[in-house]
This record gives sequence, structure tokens and C-alpha cells, in this order.
Amino acid sequence: MITIAIPKGSLEAQTLLLFKQADLEIKVTDREYSPRIDDSRIERVKILRPQEIPEYIEKGYFDVGITGRDWIAERDADVVEIADLTYSKMAEKEGSVKIVLAVQAERPGIKEAKDVPPQSKISTEYPNLTKSFFDNLGIPVQIFFSYGATEAKDMMDGIVELTETGETLRKNNWRIIHTILKSSTKLIVNKDSWADAKKRREIEEIRTLLSGVIEARGKILLSMNVAKAKLKEVVSVLPAMKRPTISELYEQGYYAVETVVSKRDVNILIPMLKSMGAEDIIEIDITKIVR
Repeated sequence: MITIAIPKGSLEAQTLLLFKQADLEIKVTDREYSPRIDDSRIERVKILRPQEIPEYIEKGYFDVGITGRDWIAERDADVVEIADLTYSKMAEKEGSVKIVLAVQAERPGIKEAKDVPPQSKISTEYPNLTKSFFDNLGIPVQIFFSYGATEAKDMMDGIVELTETGETLRKNNWRIIHTILKSSTKLIVNKDSWADAKKRREIEEIRTLLSGVIEARGKILLSMNVAKAKLKEVVSVLPAMKRPTISELYEQGYYAVETVVSKRDVNILIPMLKSMGAEDIIEIDITKIVR
């Protein structure tokens, strides 16, 4: 059996949703930080700050954890990354977030990181990443640890902060001058647990379920019937992960066609397919895609 650490805070809601959609619902008990999953492979679940999870996984307090790549890098944690779970605090599926260096918007003479003057005061929740970054530039700076709301530290010369769109930074008069690291949500494993054959099998099964949900997001299954004479034209406009599935209907001169398409394209695709002769078109939600 395996133990799992999931992140509290900004990633918590989307992580709970992911596990529920993977049929691994995390049920909160009277002990808020120690929920459970009714699955014979999972012994224990703990809700922890994402900043702590990489170190706890490295040291073997848990077998599996979910955290950001930013915190793995900040902690320099020696763990195994086995999946990229492309979701963030704002949505089920998005691109990566970024750790950026920003300066006050009206600050003259600073267009890129190498322009930051020596001994500048930098506020951040990522002191190790920040020190390493400026050490590589050969610029000595004063690093002030931030306990949150880093964008409010306008007494500083600069900040190193995590952002999705940069909007909050702009609203608080900060100007991004460099991206230090791109980050996304990672599924990580303790090295000894990954080397254990039984635990590895259980971990891989959990990964399959979680990754299947991620893969299915934003996609639907289209099913339709198409006359033989119109089949080639219809198939020519159908996107698919590989090729559409086509099967001949019994004594009808028709074929059943199925394909997976992007949800955002379906409102244009369905009228097009109908105009080309597709009939009985059905749109079906997908919960998992396992490759």
C-alpha cells in the first residue's frame, strides 16, 4: 500500500477534483488534514503545504506527492517526477505558470536581469532559486524572504514571484523583466518507493487513472453514421488521436464512425459534418483517455 501527500492551498480544489474524476475521491474526515481514499492500494492521505511536499517525499515520509515544479527546484529535492499534471489553481487545464523577476514599473535603466544593480533588495518566497539565479549572473543581491503577498513589497528593488498571467504584478506596479523558471503541477515519487516493485505497480496504476483524466479534459467523442458514398469526404475533415474508428453497419450501405475531437472545435465541426452527409451525430463526454 502507498501513502500520498496532496497540496493544500491554491492547488487543493483542483487536486480534489482530479482525484474525484479519476474515481479516487478524497473524503475529508473529522481530521481535516488526514482525509481518506477508499482504495485498497492507498494506505494514507495527508494534506500539506506544497512547499513541504518535495522534502517529505525525498525523505520517505510519503511515497507519492503532488506539488509544483517550482517547489521541487526551490528545495532541490531528489525525487522522481513521473507525470506532468497540467492544471493550476485557476482552471482544470492550463499552460505552465512562471517564476519571474520583476522591478518597479517606472524604474529606469533596467530592461533585463543583468541590469539589476549590485546589492539590490529582492523579496521572494523562493530564496534558494533567487540566490542561484543571481549567483549565476555574478550579481550580489540582498534577499528578503516573503511570507506571502510578495507583490505588495514595494519597498523592495525587485521581487521574484510566481505568476500565471502577470496581471496581479502589473496592477501593483511591477514590470516583468525575466522568466527564471516555468512551472507546472508534478506527480512525484520517493526514489526507494519507485524501486520497490509492488509499490511501483500501485503507483503506476494511480498515475494511469490521474493522467487519463488529464488527457480527456477538453475532449469529446463524436459518433455518427455515414453513407458509403460520403464516407471518404466526411473522414477527410475529422481530427483524431490516430485515425477515426469505422465499422460497417449491417446490410445498410452505411458506416458507423467514431473519433475523439477537441471540445472547442465541436460547435463548428458538427454543422460541417451534417452538411457533408453525416447522420445521427452524437456528442459524448469522455472521463478518461488511457493511451
